[in-house]
Amino acid sequence: MEVTTMFAVVRTGGKQYRVAAGDKIAVEKLAGEAGDTVTLGDVLLAGEGDKIADASKVAVSAEIIAQAKSEKVVVFKKRRRHNYRRKAGHRQQLTLLRITAVGDSKAEKKAAPKKEEAKAAPAKEEAAPKKAAPAKKAAPAAKADTAEKKPAAKKAAPKKEGATDKAPAKKAPAKKAEKK
Repeated sequence: MEVTTMFAVVRTGGKQYRVAAGDKIAVEKLAGEAGDTVTLGDVLLAGEGDKIADASKVAVSAEIIAQAKSEKVVVFKKRRRHNYRRKAGHRQQLTLLRITAVGDSKAEKKAAPKKEEAKAAPAKEEAAPKKAAPAKKAAPAAKADTAEKKPAAKKAAPKKEGATDKAPAKKAPAKKAEKK
């Protein structure tokens, strides 16, 4: 008997990747740190061996191995006979992923609530400080009274007599008397 593993074609960062559980791939930068788990949601095709499965029911989960940079690409521009040369380098940001599971999204959703319960407990603790926030809103109202008392606007410095906004005009040189 042949043992076949499920594969999927996913799209991320404008590119498509054929992945299976255990694969390591380098994709365009994704948000997250090493050790975080991400779900690649845009599944284009899924299958097992020669059989094609419904891609809408398949989820691909991956673990971020590292955030890295690709090899340097040198960009060199030159125009002949015009003394024009520009050299620049670029290193694209990448995320290295290890595909942990390719399978039914139903199985993924059953495992996800356990993680959500763990995350929900800290969220309840965060909700308590939010209730204290309305008390803080009363303080800005008190500040509004002080904000109404605006300091007097600065007055412009008094102008000296004969002073104008414009620079003094240049006088035309006096014409010399014509020689007779």
